[in-house]
Amino acid sequence: MRELPIGYIDSGVGGLTVVKESLKQLPNESILFLGDNARCPYGPRSLDQVRAYIWQLTNFLREQGIKMLVVACNTGTAAAVDELKQVLKIPVVGVIASGSRAAIKQTRNNHIGVIGTQGTIQSQLYRRTILEKSDRVTVDSLACPSFVDLVESGVPHDVELSHHIDQVLAPLVDQGIDTLVLGCTHYPHLQAEIQKAVGLGVTLIDSGVETVNEVSMLLDYFNLSRSADEARANPPYQIYYTTGSVDSFKEMAGKWLQDPLLDVRGCQIRGEMINEITNSKP
Repeated sequence: MRELPIGYIDSGVGGLTVVKESLKQLPNESILFLGDNARCPYGPRSLDQVRAYIWQLTNFLREQGIKMLVVACNTGTAAAVDELKQVLKIPVVGVIASGSRAAIKQTRNNHIGVIGTQGTIQSQLYRRTILEKSDRVTVDSLACPSFVDLVESGVPHDVELSHHIDQVLAPLVDQGIDTLVLGCTHYPHLQAEIQKAVGLGVTLIDSGVETVNEVSMLLDYFNLSRSADEARANPPYQIYYTTGSVDSFKEMAGKWLQDPLLDVRGCQIRGEMINEITNSKP
């Protein structure tokens, strides 16, 4: 079991921000990543539809063999993580709880902002999670659906991009937040522009980084961590699957992970009905 890889799923390339942190924090672990680029973005879709997609991606990686599942997608976490935890026999980690804890710890004026996709913001899961953990804070949320499209399309980081981000975030900046949760794993790709828009006085919380901290803890708790000796004897590997264009994914992922030789493979995801997925055996 310890030798199996950790599985990561996302709607597209955004989840690579989580993988990048995993490669840094957990160098002994193998990785299987699956990005559903063909159906990205998830944000405008209903949570029921996203839930079905997340189960399809999950079942694909389970067939490959994984020892832990990381839903590296905030919309996917809101739609399916609770159910995944109930059904699967392996540890399941989402990105919302860890990001919420980090924001509460970081805020100085108890005023937290959250940005995310339409689905994540409409679910209000971040807001509920934060307020369940602390009733002292105020939470203001803002949907930024265009940010995912910008990342997936590979828009260059230029003056026009910065101006667009400034305009989108202006209503939230005016609320007086001092901490901002990047509630979508795509958003760290735009971190420099977001930081400039909100000002240096606002601390950005990368939910992906916080999630890997939780992954590391759970690996130790369930005795699933690979040691350095095990890694030397059986070197870790990374395989990246995409439901979209392999060439496009490889180009974007290679730049972000600074590795032009990534093992990227195309795949097709079976479209089971929701009830068939829910009733599948773990």
